[in-house]
Amino acid sequence: MPRHAPPLAEDKVDLSPEEQREVRARSLKLLKEILTPVRWRILATVVLVVVATAISTFMPLLLSYAIDHAVAPLVNGDASLLAQMALLYVGLAVCASITTYANVVLTTSISQKALYGLRARMFEHAQKLPVGFHETYTSGRVVSRLTSDLETLKSFLDSGLSQLASTILSMVFTAVALVLLDWKSGLALLVMLIPIWFLTAWFRRRSAVAFRAQRVVNAQLIGRFVETFTGIRAVKAFRYESVSRERYGDIAEDYRVKVMDAIKLLGIYMPTLGAIGNVYLGVVLTIGGFAVLNGHMEVGVLLALTIYATRVFEPIFSLSDFYNQFQSAVSALEKVSGFLAEEPGVAEPAHPVVRTAEADGSVVFKDVEFSYISGRPALHRTNLEVPAGQQLALVGKTGAGKSTLAKLVARFYDVSSGKLLLDGVDIRDLSEEQLRREVVMVTQEAFLFSGTVADNIRLARPSASDNEVLEAAKAVGVHDFIAQLPEGYDTDLATRGGRLSSGQRQLISFARAFLVDPTVLVLDEATASLDIPSEKLVQRGLAQLSAGRTTIIIAHRLSTVLDSDRVLVVDEGRIIEDGSPTALVQSGGVFAEMVKAWDQAMGN
Repeated sequence: MPRHAPPLAEDKVDLSPEEQREVRARSLKLLKEILTPVRWRILATVVLVVVATAISTFMPLLLSYAIDHAVAPLVNGDASLLAQMALLYVGLAVCASITTYANVVLTTSISQKALYGLRARMFEHAQKLPVGFHETYTSGRVVSRLTSDLETLKSFLDSGLSQLASTILSMVFTAVALVLLDWKSGLALLVMLIPIWFLTAWFRRRSAVAFRAQRVVNAQLIGRFVETFTGIRAVKAFRYESVSRERYGDIAEDYRVKVMDAIKLLGIYMPTLGAIGNVYLGVVLTIGGFAVLNGHMEVGVLLALTIYATRVFEPIFSLSDFYNQFQSAVSALEKVSGFLAEEPGVAEPAHPVVRTAEADGSVVFKDVEFSYISGRPALHRTNLEVPAGQQLALVGKTGAGKSTLAKLVARFYDVSSGKLLLDGVDIRDLSEEQLRREVVMVTQEAFLFSGTVADNIRLARPSASDNEVLEAAKAVGVHDFIAQLPEGYDTDLATRGGRLSSGQRQLISFARAFLVDPTVLVLDEATASLDIPSEKLVQRGLAQLSAGRTTIIIAHRLSTVLDSDRVLVVDEGRIIEDGSPTALVQSGGVFAEMVKAWDQAMGN
């Protein structure tokens, strides 16, 4: 059974302390990994932020000096000092603008470079995860990780890190300037910071939960949307639209409530912070006003104090906005790191076996057991030998374990115990590339991608020539049909091959498998969804495809398996009958009853 990250902690709203530590450590590790390659650019942005903040902090001091020392000479007709101050002020403003522009460009480049690597890493990781993961982890949640969560991280990296550095430096520089200009105003600031500290701590605790809940429900919303429209045919066929709308509406309402919960916290935090800031501004004006009246302070200094008193709370407001963005980014980072923590259940061998000769295709199960869920075996201990070139049919009721056997041969899952050998080599010791050359599985879905017919046939061998594609199509009997398409092999199939019938799509998937030229072919219900004419057409292609290969066929239709060399009857994860179709019919067992029932159904 593939091992997943402990019960998807990133999708919970309330985490235990241990889970919080684990998630935090995992998320910080990922953040370090994506930022390490751009660390020198980050350092450059910090330098730019320091310069821009220092200039911004110095400008009120320059303005104060100009008022206190350049106005009087101007009254007396000397404008030189004021002109110098004005030129210096304009120069500093231009420098601050240029520095800010450079910082924005550099920060954006950091974000794009970091997320490019992360996006590619996530996509590659998603492909490495086993079929079992994608069968249990809804596609909507995967889409959410690859889209909205990455977009949230992008917004944070685009401006969040730079904003944090600018905010902290602005607070420090402004506080230092206040203390240097008037120690009483500086002391008042320290007093005001006490209620701000407690208020911010309260907001941080509550908003962390609120934003986590918001992200969790957002993922559910996307998941429900993707699931509904992936299965839109079933939705329409069974008049499920009203129920689907109701369920989607319930999640949308839950999302609205979660967003409002976060907004309400902001509605308390921001006005309270603003009130404290206004009180502090009043205190500074009172202190400075009395000092000016008593001749202990010049007007320019009071103006600078007023500017700094207004500015000192601006970073705190910005910090609260940043914290909202930060919480969303942390939640997204937790989900992304949790997704990347999912370990591939089918691991690439550290030292893969390299064959010195071409594989023959013999398959051997040695004491193989398998469970999707621990303690509930889907396949009991099995010993089975399939000689090279044999066509083996697996039959049995739904859920008997037929597809499990096939998926183990294709290594969509690894055995829980025992060994599965391909030409004497444990398939876990074969590289993924070599295994996919030697074993190909074709399912009833016959999935076709958007693109041309030729592109779909050469899916597993992109380097295949046009002539090789043509020969593969002819071999399975699909060439004549393709030749009649508007643009032949260059015909665009549109999304998922919607222009083609089920039989036509299946034949194209056969051509795809033929082009790979595997030694072992696994066909899982390849004709289950076809009508009789289409089935006969596909059967001819199947005969060409399976010729000379070890072929394992799963089918409910006995017409598909009666020509096989050997039949296994599977029931509740055990092989209960094994032999040629003729011998099993003569033995009068389960397979004989199946054939009898089939003949009666067909009117024979």
